[in-house]
Amino acid sequence: MVAGWLLSGGDGFPSHENNIKYIFRECSVKRPFHGWSVFRNKEQNYHIMAEILDVIVIGAGIGGLTTAALLQERGLSTVVFEKNNFPGGSCSAFRKGGYTFDAGASVFYGFCDDDTKGTLNLHSRIFRRLGIDLPTIPDPVQIHYHMPNGFEVPVHYDRHRFLECLYRRFPHEKEGIRRFYAELESVYDILNSLPAGSLEDVLHIATVGSLHPLKAMSLGLKTLYSMGGIARKYIQDEELLRFIDLESYSWAVQDALATPLVNAGICLADRHHGGINYPVGGSGAIPAALVKGIEKFGGTVRYGAAVEQVLIEDGRAVGVRLAGGQEFRAHAVVSNATVWDTFDRLVPDERLRIPEERFVQAPSWFQVYLGVDASVIPKGFNVHHILVDDWSRYDELGGTIYFSAPSLLDPSLAPAGKHAVHLFVTAEAWQWERYDGKEPEYRSRKEEYAKSLLARTERLLPGLSGAVELMVTATPQTHERYLNRWQGSYGPLLHPGQNVLRKPQNRTPVENLYATGDSTFPGQGVIAVTYSGVSCASSIARQLGKPLEYL
Repeated sequence: MVAGWLLSGGDGFPSHENNIKYIFRECSVKRPFHGWSVFRNKEQNYHIMAEILDVIVIGAGIGGLTTAALLQERGLSTVVFEKNNFPGGSCSAFRKGGYTFDAGASVFYGFCDDDTKGTLNLHSRIFRRLGIDLPTIPDPVQIHYHMPNGFEVPVHYDRHRFLECLYRRFPHEKEGIRRFYAELESVYDILNSLPAGSLEDVLHIATVGSLHPLKAMSLGLKTLYSMGGIARKYIQDEELLRFIDLESYSWAVQDALATPLVNAGICLADRHHGGINYPVGGSGAIPAALVKGIEKFGGTVRYGAAVEQVLIEDGRAVGVRLAGGQEFRAHAVVSNATVWDTFDRLVPDERLRIPEERFVQAPSWFQVYLGVDASVIPKGFNVHHILVDDWSRYDELGGTIYFSAPSLLDPSLAPAGKHAVHLFVTAEAWQWERYDGKEPEYRSRKEEYAKSLLARTERLLPGLSGAVELMVTATPQTHERYLNRWQGSYGPLLHPGQNVLRKPQNRTPVENLYATGDSTFPGQGVIAVTYSGVSCASSIARQLGKPLEYL
C-alpha cells in the first residue's frame, strides 16, 4: 500500500466543429509498434497482435508523455492512449483566427541549457537525452504583481533587482526579507545538486544518501516546514506577508502556510537561476517535442482513444480497455489521470475509491482568450501579471486575475499588429452547473462574466475592452469535458500542515499500476509533473530490468 494515496460559440476548449485548430499534433503511427506486428482496419484503428506491451500510458499530459518518452528511449515498448486529438492536456495550445493560445500554463521552468544553473533543468536534460531540439525565449520577469495600495512587484530574473524592490517598500524588514529568501536559496542549492529519481527506489535513495549525506539529511528536515511558517519566523509586516501568501497562491492556489517549503524553494528560487523560458510556438511545443521523442525511438501516441477501464487480474494491472471495447495488455500501466478519475472511474474496485477528506480539491478556472489590437499594450510591458483588487478576496473564487500576453515574447503567436492575451481566474463547477452548455443563456453568461473580468483588467491596460477583436471562453465544465479532470479541478492538494512526502508517489495500491501527473509528488505545475514523469519512468524501468541513467 502506498503512503499517500469557449468558447464564445459554445462550451469547451476549441474544437474542429468551431473552426479552431489544435496545434502540434505531429504524431501519427509511422512505424510498427516496437517488437510486434500492427494492422489498421478501415476505421483507421490500430491493433496490436500477439505480444504484450511493456508499458501502457493513459493520457498524453506532460507527466504521461515524459514517462513514455524516457521508457521508450530506454528500449521499453510504450503506447500512450489519449482521448483527445491532440497531446499535452493543460499544456496544449490551439489556434483560432490567426492567433495561437496557450490552453493553460505559460510560465515555464527547467529550460536552462547551463546545468550549473536551475533546479535540475529537467526539460533541457530530457530533450537532450531524446535528441530533440526545442528552442525557447528567455523571459526577464517571471510575474509582475499588482496589489492594493499601489503595491507593485516585478519579479526580475536578477534576484538582487527583485529583492531591492521589496527593500524599498519595507526597509524595516530588510533583514527578514534577506533571511527568508536565503532559506529558499538553501532549498534550491540542495535540490540542484541531487539527481532526479524515484523516492520509492531504494537504490536511488541509497545512492543519493551516500554521495550527499548532509544535503539529503537537510532536505529531509526541510520537508517538515511550510513556506509560510518560515516567512513568519523572520517577517512581521502584514502587507509583506500577504505578498508572500500571494507568491504561493500564484502557482499552488494555497497560501504560504499551506505550501511546503521544498516546493517553494523550487519555484521561488529557480526563477533567479534557470529562469523562465517560453517555448517558441507556444506551450504546445513541449508535448509535441515529447511525442517526437516517443516516435523517434519506436513508440506511439494514439489519439481519439479514451480508456474506459484498467484491467485487473489477481490484484494486478494487466492492461486497459478502450471505450470501443478493444483491450490491450502490458507489463505496467501508468495513469496520467487525476487520483479521483483513476480510482473512482478507471479502476473497478470500490475499496480503492478516494475519500473526500483525503485531499483538498483545488479549484478549476474560468479562462478568457483574447485577440487584441497591439496598440493597447504599451512598450516595455511585461508578459505575465497578477492583479489583486482586495486583499480580503484574493483567495476567493475569481478574486485574483492571472494575465499573460506571450506574443510579446513570440510574435508568431498573433497576426501582425495584434497580440494574443490570456486571462483567467479560479472558479468551481458548481457555479456553472445550472446552465445547459448548448443553450444561449450559458453563452451569454460566459460573455457577461468575461466582460466583467476585462473591466477589472483595465486597471492594468486601459482601453482593453475596446481593443478586443476575438474572444474565446472556457468554464470548469470545459476543463472536465476536454481534459477528463474531475470537476475540472487543478488537482488534489495536501491539507495545511501535511508533510510534502504525504503526496502520493508513483506506485499505487494496485500492483503494476503507476500514477504520474499533478496527483503525485511533487504536485501542480508543468515542471512538477515533469519531475513526476521522470520519477515514474525511473521506477518502472528498474522494475522491468532496464534502469534509467540519471539525466
